[in-house]
Amino acid sequence: MQWLYKGIYWMFVAAVAVLGGLLMISLVPLAHIQVKVVKSGSMEPTIKTGGIVIDMPASSYEIGDIITFGQDTKTQIPTTHRIVAVEGTGADRVFTTKGDANDAPDPTPTPIGEVHGKVLLTIPFVGYVLDFARKPLGFMLLVGVPAAFIILEELGKIARELMRMRSSRFTRSEAERKPSPSHAAQPIYNSKQSARPRVD
Repeated sequence: MQWLYKGIYWMFVAAVAVLGGLLMISLVPLAHIQVKVVKSGSMEPTIKTGGIVIDMPASSYEIGDIITFGQDTKTQIPTTHRIVAVEGTGADRVFTTKGDANDAPDPTPTPIGEVHGKVLLTIPFVGYVLDFARKPLGFMLLVGVPAAFIILEELGKIARELMRMRSSRFTRSEAERKPSPSHAAQPIYNSKQSARPRVD
């Protein structure tokens, strides 16, 4: 059962670490990698509502690529759609985009300067968890409490190991202080009693 506990424990640690990493990147992009929560079903079934998309700027964008673009503020969220047409070259490139679930392309073309990046990976349903983790209560329940549990567990392991090492040193020290059987005191005989009588 020990191996089962260890397996569950390290899966728990990994889940907390991944959630914390995704939350950090969603708030502060890391090396141009961005994590965005999908708020609508315009890209279903390719990208589910409540999932997340992981974006990164690309050197080029082609028809068929899924990109994230538009304003990203407290009141505005960016859009993730597929490129269906490209016009212009270089810095003047403009993309016509469309959601896979929509009947028509987006009404406004997207200049390349408004593109955040190309979608590298999508993970379904994690967006719901990430949205909750951004709230104070969610952060405390999903990140703060588990992280505190892990820290206390690891500190407990360190304390138990230190106590074991201390106990081992104490036992070894006690063993070294005990006299060895080879050095045990020998009985003392009275020389007068052991001497043979003198015969003249």
